[in-house]
Amino acid sequence: MSTTTATVTGMTCSCCVNSVSKEVGKIPGVTGVDVDLATGLVTVDSAGSVERDALAAAIGKAGYELAD
Repeated sequence: MSTTTATVTGMTCSCCVNSVSKEVGKIPGVTGVDVDLATGLVTVDSAGSVERDALAAAIGKAGYELAD
């Protein structure tokens, strides 16, 4: 099992958190997603490693950006 963390910019409410969680959860191999609205921190548990590009694409699909 692997854990990846990243910071998302632009989230302002629980609906934002739900959107990011839903899209990131669709990445193949992801087994769990935790999004902290206050910090913008996204923690992803997966069977293998999650590529940064896949994470950025999922977050973008939710309408937000992955911080550098």
